[in-house]
Amino acid sequence: MIMNVKNLLSHKNKALLRELIITDFKLRYQGSALGYMWSLFRPLFLFGILLFVFGFMLKVGSTMPHYKEYLLLGIVFWSFFAEATNNGLRAIVDRGDLIRKINFPKFIVVVSGTVSALINFGISLVVVFIFMLFSGIELRSVALLLPILVVELYIFSLAISFLLSALYVKYRDISYVWELLMQAAFYATPILYPLSLVKDKSLLLSKLLLLNPMAQIIQDARYILITPKTDTLIGLTHNWLLVLVPVSLVILVIIYATYYFRKNSKTFAEDI
Repeated sequence: MIMNVKNLLSHKNKALLRELIITDFKLRYQGSALGYMWSLFRPLFLFGILLFVFGFMLKVGSTMPHYKEYLLLGIVFWSFFAEATNNGLRAIVDRGDLIRKINFPKFIVVVSGTVSALINFGISLVVVFIFMLFSGIELRSVALLLPILVVELYIFSLAISFLLSALYVKYRDISYVWELLMQAAFYATPILYPLSLVKDKSLLLSKLLLLNPMAQIIQDARYILITPKTDTLIGLTHNWLLVLVPVSLVILVIIYATYYFRKNSKTFAEDI
């Protein structure tokens, strides 16, 4: 998609991509009694724990309507980002035998891992919509903008995956570095807590948090799906130029990740 659209759309590469996605699903849940249901249970289990601790014990969001839906939607979006980038990070190394035996565009391996995560994300979104239906939240026409946010999220995740996969071939410590960064980013993104809590303490800090593409995507998704009272970057700044900052960051990541992956892909077979 990012690397070379013509190559990706060729019949041979489409068939290879399809087989890699199918194989990834089969291997991931092989021998599991619940199989594909784990793709739903993991985010729901995390949601249950965090809701109990932060919602009922610590009373975070107690004055906020639809906090449960806020939390669930944030977890689903973040879970996709985490799964896609973790799959992408190890994609080249895990497919080392295939890369050494067959000559094909290496980016297809990374794409297959992110598409697998995207399928799980789609299933999880269905659960979110069902949850919203039973919670009495009415879908507004602005919800039609959701695919735009999903595309932004997927492209950002895919670009990060390309960069991580190329780095991991040479530097295996990158997996531990990324794990630490993800932990920090999870708490720096308004997933567990409403952004209004940050805004009450520091308006500037709340604006800075929303310059993070993941925070921008999650808050915009909450705005269009749950309530228009959600704090968004345009709502806090009233400045369309600042709204372009997260999108610009995504574009910069795409450009650099594409360059770095292309530069190093020629030697993947030797470096793995």
